[in-house]
Amino acid sequence: MIGLKMKWPLPDMTTITKNIKSEIIESYQQHSFDVAEESRSKAITFFEKTGMPGNKHEEYRFTPINKKLEQNFNWNKLNTPSTLSSADPYMIHELDANVVVLVNGAYSKLHSKIISLESELSVCSLKDAFQSKKSVVETYFNKISNSESDAFAALNTALWQDGVFIHVPENTNVEKPVLILHINDANSEQVISHTRLLGVLEKGSQLSVVEKSDSSGTQPVFHNFSEEWVITEKAHLEYCKIQNDSGNNYQITNTVIQQHDHSMLNTFILTLDGQLIRNNLNIIIDGENCESHFYGLYLLNGTSLVDNHTVVDHRKPNSFSNEMYKGIMDGNSKGVFNGKIFVRPHAQKTNAFQSNRNILVSDTSSINTKPQLEIWADDVKCSHGCTSGQLDEEAMFYLRSRGIGEATAKAMLLYAFASEVLAPIQNEKLKTYLDQLIAERLDKNF
Repeated sequence: MIGLKMKWPLPDMTTITKNIKSEIIESYQQHSFDVAEESRSKAITFFEKTGMPGNKHEEYRFTPINKKLEQNFNWNKLNTPSTLSSADPYMIHELDANVVVLVNGAYSKLHSKIISLESELSVCSLKDAFQSKKSVVETYFNKISNSESDAFAALNTALWQDGVFIHVPENTNVEKPVLILHINDANSEQVISHTRLLGVLEKGSQLSVVEKSDSSGTQPVFHNFSEEWVITEKAHLEYCKIQNDSGNNYQITNTVIQQHDHSMLNTFILTLDGQLIRNNLNIIIDGENCESHFYGLYLLNGTSLVDNHTVVDHRKPNSFSNEMYKGIMDGNSKGVFNGKIFVRPHAQKTNAFQSNRNILVSDTSSINTKPQLEIWADDVKCSHGCTSGQLDEEAMFYLRSRGIGEATAKAMLLYAFASEVLAPIQNEKLKTYLDQLIAERLDKNF
């Protein structure tokens, strides 16, 4: 090997993980926390054993997060002050909604506005809820979290500083949706926020939730967000997550939703921007006659990396789930999709379907996709599949032959591909807003 100079010994690639882990544990030991001490202690013990997931970790092997976190953040700092004066620039003004604002991970009563009656909807700081809503919080908090299987969920459980508690009483239909704004103020320095959410829908209740992430400033942001939703018998949750943060944002979300008998769930995740985003969506179908729909769309450009991991766990019989995720990648962007469906031995009469479809617009973009089925029951109907490719040349030729320009024809085909996932959105104003975001992104970047 002429001209090749090797330096020995080679660098130890585990050093990155060890440095971050030691700094995080030291930070944990230096801070005192008012609530949930037992769950924090168990979580930090789990994290101390595992550390950050490295390149050899099967669940994170396409997402080199350790290097990014080591390069961009000082892990000795836990709190970042904010000078945010108004949340108005981050609102969805078309949406008549209850507004919950979290700034650098902390619940902001100043910027939040709850317009529904207190008898219909209870919203408060999660830290405060450990006192004012003690019985409900202690019943559900950290009971379904994946803090004993995922390092970032464990990190959140150990270090969360604040968050939001949402509770809907029995047989209540909350007409106004809840808009949750995650705003990270990175104007003066880095932000590391560990935010927590606990939502409980009691029997026969209905709620629509929209989550939106934004940041201000150019300093790096690490947003580690964990949430637990419990949908009890005959309850119905509409859940939408919007990730369109053009800042220097690294985001990990761990969403765990548990369904009980005769409940219904619709979820939609739209990802448009971010340096590195990892979405863990875990659905526990722990009841009979449940119906569940999961839709996702990621439109990526530049060097964005978005990793969607979903788990649908059918534990009881006679339920239905349908999952469809789509992606469009351009530039040097990278998409990852890993979808798992589990059907337990007692979950007979389960219908479960999964689809992941992707379009690579540029030669330098990429997608890693891995749909999975694990079935231990014999009386089921299940299917999964994935496709990855480029735009249909015949369709492009058809549009061009009718006088439509190449750029317009391309945009039309991409829009038709992307907009299908909006079908389950019930709120027309929200659907219009999402449709505009998708159209603007396709028109601007593709």
